[in-house]
Amino acid sequence: MSKLVPPHGSKKLKILTLNGSERKSKLKKAESLPKLMCSSREFGDVVMLGIGGFTPLDGFMNREDWQSVCDNMTMKNGLFWPIPITLSTNDKTIKEDQEVAIVYEKTNEIIATMMITEKYTIDREHECNTVYKTTDMEHPGVALVMSQGEYNLAGPIKVLSDGGFPSQYGSLYMTPSETRAYFDNKGWSTIAAFQTRNPMHRSHEYLAKIAIEICDGVMIHSTLGELKLGDIPAEVRSEAISTLIENYFVDNTVLQSGYPLDMRYAGPREALLHALFRQNYGCSHLIVGRDHAGVGDYYGPFDAHNIFDEIDDGLVTKPLKIDWTFWCNKCAGMSSMKTCPHSHEDRLLLSGSKLRHLLSENLDVPDNFSRPEVLEILRKYYSGLKDSEKVKVELKGHSAK
Repeated sequence: MSKLVPPHGSKKLKILTLNGSERKSKLKKAESLPKLMCSSREFGDVVMLGIGGFTPLDGFMNREDWQSVCDNMTMKNGLFWPIPITLSTNDKTIKEDQEVAIVYEKTNEIIATMMITEKYTIDREHECNTVYKTTDMEHPGVALVMSQGEYNLAGPIKVLSDGGFPSQYGSLYMTPSETRAYFDNKGWSTIAAFQTRNPMHRSHEYLAKIAIEICDGVMIHSTLGELKLGDIPAEVRSEAISTLIENYFVDNTVLQSGYPLDMRYAGPREALLHALFRQNYGCSHLIVGRDHAGVGDYYGPFDAHNIFDEIDDGLVTKPLKIDWTFWCNKCAGMSSMKTCPHSHEDRLLLSGSKLRHLLSENLDVPDNFSRPEVLEILRKYYSGLKDSEKVKVELKGHSAK
């Protein structure tokens, strides 16, 4: 019997993907249904719903759930949920009690069908103020919400596509069912998830190793969704992380895998969402460091720590709150604000944005910032970029942690 944490709000995963003859029949019907185009963010949400990552949801939220999630971080029935999961459109002809085919706008592929139970409008600024704590259009998450269609559509979905993630990423891409089976096979019961959209530098490595001291293992979990300008592609990140694991971690203590969502950059609220769906993946803990899921200066460095204290027992998966970590010359090793007594001048502060900047400019990376094997992979990637791409990295890569 599995000793893993249960899925969120359920005894088992709620998997919405159809297979075999059922999928074939539904796909044939979908070809004759009205088409509803979805964005990259919505595409990731559909795939996540399909694999059970958003258990126990059965589709996109209605207005009452949207309002309650914005205002209270719970759905109308009281289930904890920190960020609205919604689908929008500008199509005035789509009506309630109508079945539609959801089509990904970038590939024109039918990815799901949906029975529309409600069509409603929302206050976009209210969603931005409650979820993102700002309405500044420079915030990438705000920009996405403000560019949504006029109407939100609610209703259960049937997922017909894996989004191409298994064929593109192979064994790196794992569903909640697969990670749970992996953990059970290893005999792990406590697993900490490490969220990343960057290659791992020494500070990231240190966070993961702290978690390994506490838990049976760590899952390094990379976003495989659409990237921001300046981000490093998933295949390069994966190679760098694999090299780090091979050379600097004890065997059978780390699993590297990926998930299909785009980042929302919602800071504290996204940290809660990260913990929620990691519970569905079987993780008992989420590593929460400085400015988790933040962007720019919209959130305080430890707002994502503090928000977990506001939710009582809404989540089984708990945070591992870790202070700012860095290399200290006097300590001659990695330290944190809680363990190092020395001055700022003795500390080498590490960040993914700073590393991207140094590499894009072909500048020297200070000793103890990143492992040499990782740097070799990243320098090879940056040396292959065109000058115009390097400029884009320089302009945009510094703004997100």
